Amino acid sequence: MHHLGYWSLAVYAASFACYAWNLYVPNPWVGRIATALLAAGIIVHYFYLYQRSLMLHTVPYDDLYGSMSLFAWLLGLTYLGLEFFHRQRSVGAFVTLLLICWIGALRVLTPRALPVPTVPHGALFALHVTLNTWAYAAFALSFVLSLIYLIQDRVLRSRRLGTAFWRFPALDVLDRMARSSVYVGLVALIAGVSMGLVWQHRLSGGYSLGDPKVIITVAILGVYLAYLFLARNAAWRGARAALLCALNFVIVLFSYTFVNLYLTRFHRFL
Repeated sequence: MHHLGYWSLAVYAASFACYAWNLYVPNPWVGRIATALLAAGIIVHYFYLYQRSLMLHTVPYDDLYGSMSLFAWLLGLTYLGLEFFHRQRSVGAFVTLLLICWIGALRVLTPRALPVPTVPHGALFALHVTLNTWAYAAFALSFVLSLIYLIQDRVLRSRRLGTAFWRFPALDVLDRMARSSVYVGLVALIAGVSMGLVWQHRLSGGYSLGDPKVIITVAILGVYLAYLFLARNAAWRGARAALLCALNFVIVLFSYTFVNLYLTRFHRFL
């Protein structure tokens, strides 16, 4: 199982090298190879999670390591979908670099020993957790795209333009990609919350609406809906909207870390 983890990291690294090469010296074939390697890394990563699930006899993200590994896989999958939809590869180097750093830090900082298997909670619970994690991954991608937008906007205003700068997508393309990622995150989060409420009602006959995790999830929905609304407003469109999207991710990180680990009673990591 661990060999699959190392292989996925190696393929992601090869994909990053091709994306970076394509950014520096644009070449359609190098770009296609970069995309193919990213897809291959995602497939290998999937089988790694699947093998972990078989060994645990439950979902593969029943601990912090598995949860963060699933997050990385869904981040790569979401970006691959956006790349095909928008036909843009110029930000692939940044996304794959983030994947490499995330997985590398994950393998160093978190224990990889398999946790004690827990009692399976059923398909609804598994779908709830997967969709919530997908939402966080999509919001993380919108954060990366918003940062690239802000950096590119600052370079434009400074009029100090490098060669690689001109190979970045236009600002309006970055804006559309960030908003697409937020749409994916909101749909996944709403669906995940709905599954969680149905599962909890079947389990206990009620809802824990006062749980900190539920409250912070409502806050996340609110701030990203506000971003989508303001991003269409002439006074907010552009750098202001990108900054708002980037700042919104702070709330997502707070939910994914502090709330999950210390405040909630019903959620451990998700």
